[in-house]
Amino acid sequence: MDTSVKAHWLGHSAFKLVSPSGKNIYIDPFLSQNPTTPKEFKQPDDIDYILLTHGHEDHVGDTLDLAGNNDCKVVSNVELSGLLKKHGLSEDQAVEMNKGGTIEFDDFAVTMTSANHSSSFQGDYAGDPAGLIVTFDEDIAIYHLGDTNIFADLELYGDLYEPDVALVPMGDYYTMGPSEAALACELLAPEYAVPIHYGTFPVLTGKPEDFKDLVEEACDTEVWIPEAGENFLA
Repeated sequence: MDTSVKAHWLGHSAFKLVSPSGKNIYIDPFLSQNPTTPKEFKQPDDIDYILLTHGHEDHVGDTLDLAGNNDCKVVSNVELSGLLKKHGLSEDQAVEMNKGGTIEFDDFAVTMTSANHSSSFQGDYAGDPAGLIVTFDEDIAIYHLGDTNIFADLELYGDLYEPDVALVPMGDYYTMGPSEAALACELLAPEYAVPIHYGTFPVLTGKPEDFKDLVEEACDTEVWIPEAGENFLA
């Protein structure tokens, strides 16, 4: 792929994206307690932005500790942002948004979309779960679907935002399994898809190889299955 953006899958639903200008963007940084995160990524000290899809612990992960150790912005929906501030996140670091909104940062923008799931943080309601479309100036768009099942609006998001790469949960049990996730890709029609939210815990039984076979049989999307820590856009 012809892009200056770097994208590292860090296990589960966690990612590190590096913008063309060198901004380090972490999505759902469940790292220190994530058995699939490589050791060198467990305690990053290079963070400019943290983006959160929803409040569950396997997505918020190390956000509060990382924000405390890095002068970074933390982007989430309004309710989750309020809870994070109650638990110590600095007001200056919190960036609130909601579904349908787009915020521009440096050389990229973040759009919040719907996701069909639930969301709480340490037992408190954390607003609606979301997906995030990260669009880099004159470059690519990466759509992190968050935790979700299939829903028809994915076709609209595909038409509106034309994501180049979709990060798709397919581990089953808490999210889509391979069959639903493959149909979601057919609706969304990205150029490439990356399976996420699988294999971290025993109940997440969806296999990325099954997802790849089903997607590539159903549509023109190419599936990449990166190793944890790998820059899969290289």
